[in-house]
Amino acid sequence: MQSPHYAVICAARFFFCAALLFTCSVASLAQNAESKPAPVIDVHVHAMDGNIPGAQPMCPNTPQFLASDPKDKEERSGWAKNACTPALYPAAPGEYMKEVLAEMERLNVTAVVMGDPKSVQKWKEAAPNRIIAGTGIDNPATADKRALLEDLRKHFTTGGFKVMGEIGLQYQGISPSDMSVDKYFALAEELDVPVAIHMGTGGSGRANITSPNFRGSKGDPLLLEELLARHPKLRVQVMHAGYPLIDNMLTLLQANSHVYVDVAGLIWSYPIKEVNRYIERLVDAGFGDRVMFGTDQLVWPKLMAYSISIIQNAQYLTPQQKRDILFNNAARFLRLETKPAN
Repeated sequence: MQSPHYAVICAARFFFCAALLFTCSVASLAQNAESKPAPVIDVHVHAMDGNIPGAQPMCPNTPQFLASDPKDKEERSGWAKNACTPALYPAAPGEYMKEVLAEMERLNVTAVVMGDPKSVQKWKEAAPNRIIAGTGIDNPATADKRALLEDLRKHFTTGGFKVMGEIGLQYQGISPSDMSVDKYFALAEELDVPVAIHMGTGGSGRANITSPNFRGSKGDPLLLEELLARHPKLRVQVMHAGYPLIDNMLTLLQANSHVYVDVAGLIWSYPIKEVNRYIERLVDAGFGDRVMFGTDQLVWPKLMAYSISIIQNAQYLTPQQKRDILFNNAARFLRLETKPAN
């Protein structure tokens, strides 16, 4: 017969093991919770299939844009072809959306995905909790303006679209304040929909080859002034932060408190010293609460992680400024129902 003391010892051991198991389980859960990346909002992603013929690995923050000779056959990209680490590789045929969405899940990213409505809807259906739908205008000269306006109204009132963009007027040599496109911005103001306008960089150093109507002068942020005067309640996202026209960009931000910028494209397609200098100017000038993260996600699925690392490794930014750029500013601009991320 076992003694009462033996029963007490067994009971004590049981409760000790149970307590230890509970403690380990709590620690494991806490560790798993801590390992999940802080949330990120990418305000500039394209709804594309990624199957671009001839797509090549890319060296981000390339150190040089090469000159060309018009007597020779000119390549579409002016990026120097240097060996680099890391090199970013295109997705396998048919795998682009799947790979980008997997990256978004891994990195805890919510993205504004823009493009033609059918393509955007495909992304939205694949990841409804991570996609904010956007669609806009590109070449109004070739569009049926009345039909386009009616379609846009439908997309933003009943179709679940939240952002009017990308608006690529610069590629057509058109100012955003041109009256020929004013009706689209009037609609955005009426419906309280933010607009995302391409301004600044473009063409990989070869816009003259790839986009003959592109005009660098139409990327001047100050061209937005008349538009903003006509539509004082319009929320505007200046894509690419108006690079490289930093002084004019700062002038516009100082005069218009509802203008934000994104650093998409700029963040990986110019030398890293130049990128950091431009972002630092925006923050040091007092506009750190209006700088939003974006990738201009194209072709290479790992571009998103690489672009996030640029902000995370920026020594001139405080931890709070990094969180503002990566999440808080966009959440405010888009009026998302979420708490600030610290």
